[in-house]
Amino acid sequence: MKILLTGANGQLGRDLVDALREHELVKTTHQSFDVVDFDQVQRVVRECQPQAIINTAAFHKVDLCETEVLASFAVNAYGVRNLALAAREVDAKLVHFSTDYVFEGNVAVPRTESDPTNPISAYGVSKLAGEKLAAYLWRKSIVIRTCGLYGHAGSSGKGGNFVEMMLKKAANGDAIRVVDDQRLTPTSTRELARKVAELLPSGVSGLFHITANGDCTWFEFAREIFKIAGVKANLSPTTSEAFNSPARRPAYSVLDNTRLKSMGMDDLKDWRAALQEYLQERRQGG
Repeated sequence: MKILLTGANGQLGRDLVDALREHELVKTTHQSFDVVDFDQVQRVVRECQPQAIINTAAFHKVDLCETEVLASFAVNAYGVRNLALAAREVDAKLVHFSTDYVFEGNVAVPRTESDPTNPISAYGVSKLAGEKLAAYLWRKSIVIRTCGLYGHAGSSGKGGNFVEMMLKKAANGDAIRVVDDQRLTPTSTRELARKVAELLPSGVSGLFHITANGDCTWFEFAREIFKIAGVKANLSPTTSEAFNSPARRPAYSVLDNTRLKSMGMDDLKDWRAALQEYLQERRQGG
């Protein structure tokens, strides 16, 4: 299958490159392919004639989205619109990634694909808009909601990932305060990429939740990082109120992989097992 991949040098993009190595990949970066530029998107897709487009481009600095709303919507919504229209023109599948932040997080039950959304941040609103545009514009769209991503490449937009940030702070001897009232499911980009590679040739479309199994708070995630890594850290819990971020986060945004379960495909690792794999490979320089 010929696949056009946006953000190929990013955290998720690099694991997708590895997971899709048996396919013909056309790899693009933000510098070479701007999803917000409709003329460029249309031209590249027409020239490439891919059978699938996988979009990892996102404006995901959650707090910055509160003040740079137009920029967040340009990438997270309008960019998705551009890709959906281009994919429709060449009859290519479109795979787009969304977030747990489309939920309000006021119900302590894992959210399924059919549960109502109600984002409480500009970032969440912009990502939900992207979901709606993909589904509305092109019937061969696959929208994947995921949660708490971390991968070896790190997030270029955030300067690393949560695991690396925690280990760096511990190495520096910093006092580390992490919120203990936001529950999520940390998800390895390698695990997510593996599942995308399985879904792509299956002929499915629509909305999927794809995360690791199990759940924890950010504090519990940090504690497990230090436990597995064998690192002593000056770690203490705090609250969202005390942290006082510009953007509100869902208190509970655990996703249930309901559609994967119905297809017999929910074999993603427990978040602790995936984290242990990540840290082991990190020690081995993988």
